[in-house]
Amino acid sequence: MANPTSRTRGTGSPARRTMTAAARAAAKRAGRPARPDHAARQDEEAAPGRTLLVEPPADGWEDPPEPAPEPFEDAPEESTPSRRTGRRVRTAVLGLVLVAALVVTAVLGWQYRQGCQAEQARGEALAAARKAAPVVLSYDYRHLDRDFTRARALLTGHFRERYGRTTKTVVAPTATKYHGVVTATVATPSDGGTPAASVVSATPDKAVVLLFVDQITRSTQVPQPRLDLNRVRLTLTRTSDGWKVSGVDAL
Repeated sequence: MANPTSRTRGTGSPARRTMTAAARAAAKRAGRPARPDHAARQDEEAAPGRTLLVEPPADGWEDPPEPAPEPFEDAPEESTPSRRTGRRVRTAVLGLVLVAALVVTAVLGWQYRQGCQAEQARGEALAAARKAAPVVLSYDYRHLDRDFTRARALLTGHFRERYGRTTKTVVAPTATKYHGVVTATVATPSDGGTPAASVVSATPDKAVVLLFVDQITRSTQVPQPRLDLNRVRLTLTRTSDGWKVSGVDAL
């Protein structure tokens, strides 16, 4: 029985025969004699590092599939100039928004404080006007100096100087000659309510108050006391000593 592991001498696989034929052809082209199959096999085994020239098959080599390109990783944001520019723009915009918010908050806060101060000024100026009007618009010939001194204490600015000149040159001589007495009061409703006075405008340092003032005049030139119903506009200014009258206009 033949040994199944032995092979017939001179035979080989088609691939081996092809390799041998290719070796002969390569040797022929190189100008050197072809070596026998056994020598070729020994050279192949002895010199594994030698390059072997092989004729390509008629239908060409089958190209191996190309490896799929590896996906590029996303570059960090900081490494992309456009993204860095975008971040700078966003930072600048956020900074501007923050500054605008701070400005708006400051303005609103200032307006709120101004409103609170103006509201406080309304109350203070109204009280000062109700107190000042009867004193400034009244006098009695029997104690003019005292009356005028009290009135000037409630005045300020140029009006104080004008009041002093007018009372000295006009009011005092006339009142002394005709025994004039003028009594002024802020009008009140018949039911005894709040005096008729209201704030026309007010800021933290200045206010205008409109009052209805009743003046009763007595003198040797008037047989009976005369009642005058007047509307008076007082301008008041805040000073270091409180609210003072800086103007009086009869309407």
